[in-house]
Amino acid sequence: MAVASYLDIEAIEQVPLSQRGLAESTYAALQRSARAHAQAPALSFLLDAQNFRRTHDWNYAELFADITRAANAFHGLGIGPDDVVAFILPNLPETHFTIWGGEAAGVVMAINPLLEAPQIAELLRAAKAKVVVTLAPTPGSDLWSKVSSQLDQLPSVQELVWVSMTPYVGPLASLALRWMALREKRNQRWRRIHDLRTLMRQQPGDRLISGRQIRPGEPSSYFCTGGTTGLPKIAVRTHGSEVFNAWAMAANMQPRHTGQVIFCGLPLFHVNGQLVTGLMPWSQGDKVIIGTPQGYRGTGVIANFWAMTAHFGINFFSGVPTVYSALLQQPTAGHDISSLQYALCGAAPMPIELFREFEQRIGVPILEGYGLTEAACVSSINPPAGERRVGSIGLRLAYQNMRAVILADDGSYQRDAQLDEVGIIAIRGPNLFAGYLEPLHNKTVWIDIDGQRWLNTGDLGRQDQQGYFWLTGRKKELIIRGGHNIDPKQIEEALQAHPCVALVAAVGSPDAHAGEVPVAYVQLNPGASCDEETLLAFAAERISEKAAVPKRIEVLEALPVTPVGKIFKPALQQREIAQVVLLEAARSGIVDLQVDVVQDARRGLVVQLTDGPQRERLGSALGRYSFPVDWLPAATPPG
Repeated sequence: MAVASYLDIEAIEQVPLSQRGLAESTYAALQRSARAHAQAPALSFLLDAQNFRRTHDWNYAELFADITRAANAFHGLGIGPDDVVAFILPNLPETHFTIWGGEAAGVVMAINPLLEAPQIAELLRAAKAKVVVTLAPTPGSDLWSKVSSQLDQLPSVQELVWVSMTPYVGPLASLALRWMALREKRNQRWRRIHDLRTLMRQQPGDRLISGRQIRPGEPSSYFCTGGTTGLPKIAVRTHGSEVFNAWAMAANMQPRHTGQVIFCGLPLFHVNGQLVTGLMPWSQGDKVIIGTPQGYRGTGVIANFWAMTAHFGINFFSGVPTVYSALLQQPTAGHDISSLQYALCGAAPMPIELFREFEQRIGVPILEGYGLTEAACVSSINPPAGERRVGSIGLRLAYQNMRAVILADDGSYQRDAQLDEVGIIAIRGPNLFAGYLEPLHNKTVWIDIDGQRWLNTGDLGRQDQQGYFWLTGRKKELIIRGGHNIDPKQIEEALQAHPCVALVAAVGSPDAHAGEVPVAYVQLNPGASCDEETLLAFAAERISEKAAVPKRIEVLEALPVTPVGKIFKPALQQREIAQVVLLEAARSGIVDLQVDVVQDARRGLVVQLTDGPQRERLGSALGRYSFPVDWLPAATPPG
């Protein structure tokens, strides 16, 4: 197998990027592909994984026409280049119409539909959203009730657009949905409610009626990247950054062929869903399968995944470690999955044992990568046809620079890290965003290196001699639960409001299924008394993001602090890792295990255990976690 190195990337870069002929905007990129592949299949949507052979389909000409109609519909509602269309939707074809049509008319903001109503309202206010697109009243969905309950507090919102499920359900269900919508409209004081499909039918699909000529530097989308307390941290992305990233991902993931079949199971409010299973394949002439409105969470999606792979001839999918863990529980026997070429994992660290077991049992190579919203989506990835280094985040994208740097105490650039020396990962390239919407958030995001502006990712990592990057920790302290980013501040601020609490620290605890789950450590005020169950109930009432509610709260006499009095979270993370190891040991019948968790300069927190008989009983269980384990030889007795 050929070894991919910087030479391969430099070969791509022999042609100046300006000569690559990239489209000026996401709309132009989709238009170019629609002209080249007009009759080729572009999109299939399945409502029910139990009945996955029943799909709703679009070819490229039809898909682009619907995107154009959506753009014209938003323009008709008063959306201009600087106006914001926000959407709170599950995975539907209309979600893509809203994303790409909205970017052609104005700026699109994705909002996580799992957020609670007050959080959604806060984001809509911060972005000054003018139009909100959400699901029409539908049994089993609370999206409309979340939005409608906040309308009185959203002065910027001028129009509401419903997406109805009627095109995808049977006649009786469709009639019931129409009745629900009519009843809600009659009872709703808010009168400016439109149906997206109705608006689209009134618009041409062959041109933008605005006549807009979009430039690469114009804003395309807003994404919330920070916590849910204080000022929302909203990243402003550009058309050029999204177009480049889609092209560069395809360039780095060679060899590939036009007409690949890509499965979309990650949510479309996330950059991975939008670019990896949206703009990238559609700019290459590929076909996308939207696997139910709930994606991988949908009933029967995981259980029927191998059957769907055989039926649709799926070539590629993107997932988080929890998806791969769940797929391992589903037998592939009886299903021809030979079409699968590779799978992508990048939203959370992949446990090495899970990585190896999946590849060995399923026979599909996994490409680990790395990316962030501020850099469009993907910044590095292991090469499909080159050496894939397990545990690494691969090689940088072509035309995007990436380096590990050492910063001074004031955050300024000091020097480049040496090979295998851990530093802050910094990125510079055409995929970078324009900055955060709130100017206060931009103070520490950029690093000046020799007069050039580099993005401070906040992640710690190193680069090896062959150019592969390895993450060793997160400066940002985010807790990543099943690929979902949780800001510990929202947990800490909720618990800090309890009258008995003096100090709080929330950290991620290793979890074999979700990667990490949030836990909290609490130090009580002198003389105060409060049990952990009471604190957990208190937190659950005040943390609106369900995924952020701690799985466990522990009360300590004193939280570990640095010499200057700052809470020292690495000590709590070491404690969590040690507890997980001891729990797995107990499940394996091992008692009195000596566990050391040490900080390694190259690999972050590492578990050290004494080699011996317990390795065979415990090694496989620990391999399901993302922390590394070193088995040290037993000490030789004296004499």
